[in-house]
Amino acid sequence: MSTWAMERIHIRTWAETAPRLVAVAAGRDAADTVIRNGQWVNVHTREILPNSDIAMAEGRIAYVGPDASHCIGPDTEIIEATGRFMIPGLCDAHMHIESGMLTPAEFARAVIPHGTTSMFTDPHEIANVLGLEGVRMMHDEALMQPVNIFTQMPSCAPSAPGLETTGFEIGPEDVAEAMHWPGIIGLGEMMNFPGVVNGSQQMLAEIAATQNAGKTVGGHYASPDLGPAFHAYAAGGPADDHEGTCEADAIARVRQGMRSMMRLGSAWYDVETQITAVTEKGLDPRSFILCTDDCHSGTLVHDGHMNRVVRHAIACGCDPVIALQMATINTATHFGLERELGSIAPGRRADVILTSDLTTLPIEHVIARGQTVARDGQITVDCPHYNWPAHARQTVNLGPARRASDFEIAAADGATSVIANVIGVVENQAPTKALTATLPVKDGIIETDPANDICQIALVERHRATGTTTNALVSGFGYQGKMAMASTVAHDSHHMIVVGTDRENMALAANRLGEVGGGVTVFQDGQEIALVELPIAGLMSDRPASEVAAKAQAMVEAMEACGCTLNNAYMQHSLLALVVIPELRISDLGLVDVTTFELTPVIKAAE
Repeated sequence: MSTWAMERIHIRTWAETAPRLVAVAAGRDAADTVIRNGQWVNVHTREILPNSDIAMAEGRIAYVGPDASHCIGPDTEIIEATGRFMIPGLCDAHMHIESGMLTPAEFARAVIPHGTTSMFTDPHEIANVLGLEGVRMMHDEALMQPVNIFTQMPSCAPSAPGLETTGFEIGPEDVAEAMHWPGIIGLGEMMNFPGVVNGSQQMLAEIAATQNAGKTVGGHYASPDLGPAFHAYAAGGPADDHEGTCEADAIARVRQGMRSMMRLGSAWYDVETQITAVTEKGLDPRSFILCTDDCHSGTLVHDGHMNRVVRHAIACGCDPVIALQMATINTATHFGLERELGSIAPGRRADVILTSDLTTLPIEHVIARGQTVARDGQITVDCPHYNWPAHARQTVNLGPARRASDFEIAAADGATSVIANVIGVVENQAPTKALTATLPVKDGIIETDPANDICQIALVERHRATGTTTNALVSGFGYQGKMAMASTVAHDSHHMIVVGTDRENMALAANRLGEVGGGVTVFQDGQEIALVELPIAGLMSDRPASEVAAKAQAMVEAMEACGCTLNNAYMQHSLLALVVIPELRISDLGLVDVTTFELTPVIKAAE
């Protein structure tokens, strides 16, 4: 890590600050800041204690109790809580900064006013594009921020070896090296669950390197099979999982000693169907954690971040204080940081939110490490940027310009129609469906069928300029007319995904992203009607979240103008190449059946 980055990140440890914390608590020294007369939400005991004070020094909590007057000196800043609730800063247990289309600095700037003071991030998106160097860049910028951003070392690049080709690969030696970096908290989600189940030496070596370092292994079991395969995965070491979609998934995980991470992202609505394990079945809530997984910039600007998730959990019937536990102390405990953050208690980092209501959860005042970082929805601190090098902004390498003919799917000679495999998009969920459809053939080329909601999908190789284009079919977007949408955000290999009803427009969209260095574009009738530039690794912008969100909103409106009414359809679009979530996906090697982890033909039969 650069010296510049190291100079920005030093957080005084408990050992360094303990003498002063003790002195302040005893009344021998004055606190830097005291919050007075608030309602202390104690997530350790699940109590709300009225008329409480918090004394802070050196960025940590020195005293919390009924009267901190003995901690106040002439230079102590006083914050009047006036009966408001004092809750711990919110923690996002699993998320990908890149999905916000923002760099860590701009992501932090967007979420701090929403009360998020700790994030546990897995930068496996940039790992697929720039390898270990890209992870280090994300790690360094994360540590420069005024809030706590911990990094999980990506585990799976590629996510499914043999079924996709990434820009870079991550191996056990990379994992072992990263475990020594100051901001690494554990191993990112182990997406290659078939590899773990089948005893892959590489996957088990990565898990072993993490456990040998005393750090947490993230899970990702994206299968409905809760039989021997699930038990084998649990035996492989992952400590949590966020891929559950129903109550049975949540229960199965916690019974095996894993934490069930329930997510509410921009397109994943998996809290309501799983939180009943606590609210109705009465399971111990300590094993349940809230997270976002993926939130794009529009959600962050308009709807919120972890405050949105907590409000949603409460709306689903969860007790407000239990919901807060799932977004604070449960997360901190899971990552071995219970003595460092996640609660309002002595010695912890002074991450505190003031709110006037525990149900609607307005975020009125945010303190991180003892410093006011946001007030009434406005950030009050700087979020420093990393100096991203030129090669991190030059990652879209298409080779020859794409032509309409590159997007043709040829049928067998003489065929008038074909029965084809079709990727079926499922609204608000990550899994897809394996569908089939009968499609016409014209001049030897398969035609799409917009009337029955079937259009074309293509994966355009963009890392090594091979000129490869893989074509298939997709249903669920509802596109009409002549249009195309292209994106260099294509989890997890992050080639370019192009979806469209017209091959000319598909070629225009692909070439446009080659010109601007990555992002998302929508073409209609030969004209570009929306563009979101993402120049860093083809995944992120270092512009402010509000600016990116405005362009993202224009993109959503452009998709709607082309007939798409899916909720957060862009997120569905970006996951169509994620070859570790059933049932059908596309990669640079072909159409992938994720139930068998094998390539499958686009055309099942000719007629």
